[in-house]
Amino acid sequence: MNSKTKFIFVTGGVTSSLGKGIVASSLANLLQARGFSVTIQKFDPYINIDPGTLNPYEHGECYVTDDGAETDLDLGHYERFLDCSTSQANNITTGRIYQSVINKERRGDYLGKTVQVIPHITDEIKYRMKLLAESGRYDIVITEIGGTVGDIEALPYIEAVRQLKWELGEGCLSIHLTLVPYLKATGELKTKPTQHSVKTLQESGVQPDILVCRAEQSLGSEIKRKLANFCNVQPDSVIESLDATTIYDVPVLLRLQKLDEVVLKKIGLPIIGEPDMNRWNDFLDRHKNPKTKVEIGLIGKYVELKDSYKSITEALIHAGANCRTGVDIRWIHSENLTRENAFEALKNLHGVIVAPGFGSRGLEGKIEAVKIAREQGVPFLGICFGMQASVIEYSRNVLNVSDANSREVDPNTKNAVIDLMEDQKKVIKKGGTMRLGACNCELKNGSKSYELYGKKIISERHRHRFEFNNSYLERLEKSGMKATGVNPETGLVEIVEIPSHPWFIGVQFHPEYKSTVVNPHPLFVSFIKASLIHKNS
Repeated sequence: MNSKTKFIFVTGGVTSSLGKGIVASSLANLLQARGFSVTIQKFDPYINIDPGTLNPYEHGECYVTDDGAETDLDLGHYERFLDCSTSQANNITTGRIYQSVINKERRGDYLGKTVQVIPHITDEIKYRMKLLAESGRYDIVITEIGGTVGDIEALPYIEAVRQLKWELGEGCLSIHLTLVPYLKATGELKTKPTQHSVKTLQESGVQPDILVCRAEQSLGSEIKRKLANFCNVQPDSVIESLDATTIYDVPVLLRLQKLDEVVLKKIGLPIIGEPDMNRWNDFLDRHKNPKTKVEIGLIGKYVELKDSYKSITEALIHAGANCRTGVDIRWIHSENLTRENAFEALKNLHGVIVAPGFGSRGLEGKIEAVKIAREQGVPFLGICFGMQASVIEYSRNVLNVSDANSREVDPNTKNAVIDLMEDQKKVIKKGGTMRLGACNCELKNGSKSYELYGKKIISERHRHRFEFNNSYLERLEKSGMKATGVNPETGLVEIVEIPSHPWFIGVQFHPEYKSTVVNPHPLFVSFIKASLIHKNS
């Protein structure tokens, strides 16, 4: 381990969903803007090995890294705020911790000793917490602990933090994110929930160094002083985090509170000048002051939980800012779309995205959305299952293969234009067995995809079991749907286009995973530009 690496731990209290991931990402952003090399990792207390087998209703979007790790959606925030890739090492679950310890026990690594939560589980947690520092690449490693203080499943992680704070001394810092609720009936901000949360953390042996307090209204100096006194922190270490109009405001708001300076003082790193926030502020200016707006229809089957499509919505924000265009999303549940109502539901949209999503539920609605976008000349982007839906729709309505389908939806179909990948046919276990992570794709000269990427070979992240059936490729291409991106090793079709359409692209991969604030994804930028043209036409 790099002995110079500093460790920052972010815990949460009072309630979940306060935004630990955004606070961690914003702090990392500020420290990076000061010239430090920073990475973030997330430790999730649930027993699943990873969120790959979780329904999006359970945990929101499953984010995929370049190396094929299925991870928590907070890793998407980390990458978008820092403009750098994460990996398998950046997201650890209780399931992975226990799996590792049990494997060691089975090998006899513990020499006959009784395996216990302390020290064996906590030692494994500490090892994983320090692992990213081994490369020597990072000045600072920020670790977010999932859940809230007091959760039974989080106790081993808090104990590991306690031990590391003792072992690392000044090289280790604890930030506690908590809620200061406002009671409208009395017109007061209440500090008791925070006091109890900190007390619970202290009972586990961890004294927070900094409090970040979520609140609807400014705390004021009196409440900050009260929290400092009751929670054993310095007054300048009580940081308010007010509700923001956009998550991208949070680094700027925390900078105004001087969180980055407080952190650097406490971990013994120099404060030199001001953080370079020029590109970030330029993005915010473009995002908040658009010259025009477009309305994009997002068709999916998890639209009740918008976090299911978090990376897509953020990629649209990045692309919109790049084009000085506000993006309003019309959320459309694919299960509710029928042949009779689809035209009205998609009326006056400037662009259509058909989102990913496994299984048969909502497929027919997605196909209706594809049909309208194709026939009406509305810019269309199909992602993963959305690309597959576009192939099925085209096969049914242009090739007149009325029973065209995906083998996933109808195992007995005679015209599986989307079929199970060959290397998936003997797979029984569901966890971590899909085609996952970054793969190369070769683009055809003269295609729209080649034009917008500006290069021949691209790399994009995947998460799927089913693929375009090349047996139908010749017929589809003769009828007007072209395969413009192909995996050079396997021949797998990655991108389909309809050249006669103003803008119609379906991609088997997930471009949304690689869009960041300072580097918006070219596919989404081109899509927004096409949507603007469609609006103005």
